[in-house]
Amino acid sequence: MQASAVFIGVDVSKNELVIAQAGQPPRCVPNNTSKVRAWLRTIPAQAQIAMESTGRYHALLAHLCVQVGLKVYVLNARDVFFYARALGARAKTDSVDAAIIARYLAEHHAQLHPWQPGSVLQQQLQGLLKRRAQLATHRSALSQSFMGIEVPGNAMGKLRTAFEGLLKAIDTQIKRLIDSDEQMAQGYKKLQTITGIGLQTGALLTVLLSRITFANADALVAYSGLDPRPNDSGAKRGRRRLSKKGPALLRRQIFLAGLAATRSKALKAVYQAIRAKGFTTTEAIMILGRKLLRIAFAVWKSGQAFDPAKIGCQSG
Repeated sequence: MQASAVFIGVDVSKNELVIAQAGQPPRCVPNNTSKVRAWLRTIPAQAQIAMESTGRYHALLAHLCVQVGLKVYVLNARDVFFYARALGARAKTDSVDAAIIARYLAEHHAQLHPWQPGSVLQQQLQGLLKRRAQLATHRSALSQSFMGIEVPGNAMGKLRTAFEGLLKAIDTQIKRLIDSDEQMAQGYKKLQTITGIGLQTGALLTVLLSRITFANADALVAYSGLDPRPNDSGAKRGRRRLSKKGPALLRRQIFLAGLAATRSKALKAVYQAIRAKGFTTTEAIMILGRKLLRIAFAVWKSGQAFDPAKIGCQSG
C-alpha cells in the first residue's frame, strides 16, 4: 500500500527555516548545510516540501531537497499572499506563513511543477544576470538621487565609470559562459536576430529556454506572467490584466524589448497597428513584447533566424 503524501511548508529567512507540517508543532532549523541535511534525514521519503522564492536564501534548501530525492516546490510569493488573504489569515508570523505554505501545497500540488535546478553553467548565468539587473537598478537610483546636487570634483563621474566598468565585466563573463556551450551559443546568436532583443534579453532567454522545455509558446508566455487574465462575469467583459505569475526580471526585459521594437523600422508599423486598436502605449508595448516572446520560442525551437515579415502572423 502506497504511503500517503506528507506536505511540509517552510518559511525561509537568511538565518533559519521555520517548518510546518500538519499535526506537528512548528520547528526551527538553522539555514546552513549541515543542519538542513540533518533535518531532511528525519522526514519520510514521500514528503513534499514547498517554500516561497526568497532571492538566494531558499536556494540551499531547494538544492539539498533535490539531492536527497525529495519533491520540492518553489512558490510564487504573490500566489501565497493572495491565498493567505483568501483564507482570512489574521496574523503574519513565520510559523503562520509556514503553515499557510503547507496548506497551499496540500491543496494545489497536483497543478504545481516540481522545482529542478539548472546545470552549474545555467546557475552561474542566472546569478550573473540577476546581479547585473540589480546593479543597473542601483546605478539608476543613485543617479536620480544626486540629480541637481553639486558634488566636488569628479566623484559622480568616477562612480558612473566604475558602474560602467563593472557592468561591462559582467557582460564579458556572461558572453564567455554562453560561448562555452555550443547549444547556448547558437541559440543566443539566433535570438539576437529578433528585432528588439539585445544582449541582456537574449542571454536571459538563452538560459531560460535551455533550462526548461516548454510545450509551446503559450506555455512560455504563461510562465513569464505576460498572459492576460480574463475578468468576465455574465455578459460583462472586464478589463484584462497580466497575471504576473512569472519572473519579474523576464517581464521587465520583454517590456524593454518591446519598447526597443517600437522604434525599429521593421516593427514600428506593427506597434502603430496595435495602438490603432485603442490600446494605451504601455499595453501596446506589452502586446508587442509578448509577440516577440512567441517569436523567441519559435526561433529557439527551429534554429532559424528571425524573419520580420512573420511577426504579423503571430498571435498576441
